[in-house]
Amino acid sequence: MKRCVKLRCPACGETSIVERPFHIRHHCPVCLSLYKREDGFFVGAILANVVTTELVILVFCFFSLLVIGADYENVLVLLFIVAVVFPVAFYHHSWAFWLGFDYLVEKLPKYKQYRSQH
Repeated sequence: MKRCVKLRCPACGETSIVERPFHIRHHCPVCLSLYKREDGFFVGAILANVVTTELVILVFCFFSLLVIGADYENVLVLLFIVAVVFPVAFYHHSWAFWLGFDYLVEKLPKYKQYRSQH
């Protein structure tokens, strides 16, 4: 999972999973692990992003209201900003964590094997 935090290939850790901003590579050029597979595979990455965003908002809200004692209206404005900025900033990491989870559960298929089957 350390590799996922660094946005590296979960299988080999040699290359970045990010091709360019908001574009994940199709496969690892070093170990040929396939990142993008069938439609719907990355619904889990979207779910991870949504759940993590909700947890961050919840923690931020409780901390602001209960620990700091901030005004509720001001907290709502800050929560809105967090709700817009965090999922965008966490986009690549949600993909990385989903790939890492899939790698732990079942090894990532190799690009050549996948291409010959489909």
